[in-house]
Amino acid sequence: MNNIIFYSTVCLVITTLLFILGQVLPSSNSDLQKTSPYECGFDPINSSRLPFSFRFFLVALLFLLFDLEIAILLPLPFSSVLENITNVFFPLSSFIIILTIGLIYEWINGGLDWAQN
Repeated sequence: MNNIIFYSTVCLVITTLLFILGQVLPSSNSDLQKTSPYECGFDPINSSRLPFSFRFFLVALLFLLFDLEIAILLPLPFSSVLENITNVFFPLSSFIIILTIGLIYEWINGGLDWAQN
């Protein structure tokens, strides 16, 4: 119990110190260039409120899904030393099959094509 209280106290003190330092240390010398939406010095040509393409969001979502798949599958070799490997193999293989079916569906329907037909 003392370890938990000590750890909580240390975390609270460090968080408070970092918050106070973050408020005190930064200088707020703002000029016209720093407050502009583009710090590179170029004047904006078009409006910055143009919507992104839906295909961009679809590809980003697919990237996140397959990135999470890798994160889930990474511990599989370490868990294969278990006595009953079916507890690990069947859920992960069904997960891979579901993601593969979704990828094939998107590919067939043209969701991954960047060019507008």
